This record gives sequence, C-alpha cells and structure tokens, in this order.
Amino acid sequence: MNPPAAIILAAGKSTRMKSDLPKVLHPILGRPMIEYVLDAARSANCQKLVVIVGHKAEEVKTALAHHSDVEFALQAEQKGTGHAVMMCADHLANHDGPVLVLAGDTPLLKGASLARLLEIQKENQAACVVGTAITKANAGLGRIVRDAEGQFLRIVEQKDATPEEAAIEEINTGCFAFDCQQLFHALEQVKPDNSQAEYYLTDCAEILLKEGQPVFASSVFDIQEAKGVNTQDQLAEIAEIIQSAATE
Repeated sequence: MNPPAAIILAAGKSTRMKSDLPKVLHPILGRPMIEYVLDAARSANCQKLVVIVGHKAEEVKTALAHHSDVEFALQAEQKGTGHAVMMCADHLANHDGPVLVLAGDTPLLKGASLARLLEIQKENQAACVVGTAITKANAGLGRIVRDAEGQFLRIVEQKDATPEEAAIEEINTGCFAFDCQQLFHALEQVKPDNSQAEYYLTDCAEILLKEGQPVFASSVFDIQEAKGVNTQDQLAEIAEIIQSAATE
C-alpha cells in the first residue's frame, strides 16, 4: 500500500478573475494560491502530488517548478473535472493506495481535514469518500442526497435538484478521497451525457455505489475551507482570512 497521493485540479480558465494570470497563480500574501493547497495535501501525508495543468500550462509549470514533489499532467482540452483526472492515469497507474482529488483554487483547506478524510477512507476501505460541509448558503452548490438511514445516495447539482433536494444543507466541497484504482475504474465509465457535454468527477461516486462498492459522504470540512476563488473580491476576502489566521 502506497502513502496517499493527491491530484490538484489547476487546468481551468477563469474569465471572472478578469486577469491574464492563470487563476491558481493569483497571489495571496505573496504566494500563488495553489501553494496553500499543496501545503495542505503535504500536511495530510500526501507524498505524490500531481497538478493538472491546461490553460497557460507552461506558466503554471514554471511557477511551481521548484516543488520537487510535484508532477504535471496536461489537460489540453477542458472537458470537465472527470476528464481532467483521466489525464493523470499514467502518473498513478502503479499507485496502490488512497488519492485525494482537490481544487487548486481552495487555499483555505486544512491539512487536518484532509487527513481525516483519508482516515475515513482507510477505516472503511472505501472506494470513495465525498468530503462535505454544512451550510444554509447552499446556492449553486451540489447537494448530498442520503437515504432514510442516512447513507450516501448521490450528489445532485442545483439545476437538477427537486425542491426537497434544493433545501438540503449538506453540500459537496469538491474534495474527495478515493481508492486510486477504483477511481480510474469508475472514470472509464463516466459519460458526458449532461447539458455541458462534460465528464463529471462527481459521477464516479454514484458509479461505484451502484457496483456495490463502499461509498461514503462525510462532513469533515467547515464551509469556510470549501470556499473557492472565482473573483478578485473573493481573492481579497480569502487573503484577509489567511492574514488574520497568521497573526492570531
């Protein structure tokens, strides 16, 4: 069994940032925001870090070249989160163990929360653990649907949610812990049959569950950790949070 690995999604182009700089390289207190995600993964004992690059790939690779434990996988066309992770297949072909999948624009992630997610995956020998958070401010976020016994059933996006599902306060943070081999097995079955014609990573959880694999959802994150950066205002807000934490 290998130590945990981590896949960090960093290929997207963000028009809402209104900047030519790749989103994950926007600085927070003098450091590219993705470095905070790398730090969190390392503190959860991830010893292999694969960053998926796409938009301005060479710029991102150059900025992170001094990180000796980081490898890069190229997503030449942006066809969704599932497609992005597929680009890592060669890097993790021989990885027998857990793998985290994280977003490169979530700099408030805590290593302790990621470690707990990995712990739950290990304790349950789970094919997948979906990291969740509880919030009333759930607009636009994927909801966690559970059965009457509280067991995970699926992730439903807001546009597809019934009124009852839309009222659910447990949301998908976009952080996952997978058994690596099960992840790539599930990705082979993901289909782009949605309005965006994209391959969704979130489909993997339901695919594995339908195969009878153990799949869990666990609210190990507080909602602040799950905050992504999509605008300059959000970047400033998160910089303020990190600055405050540093001076406490």
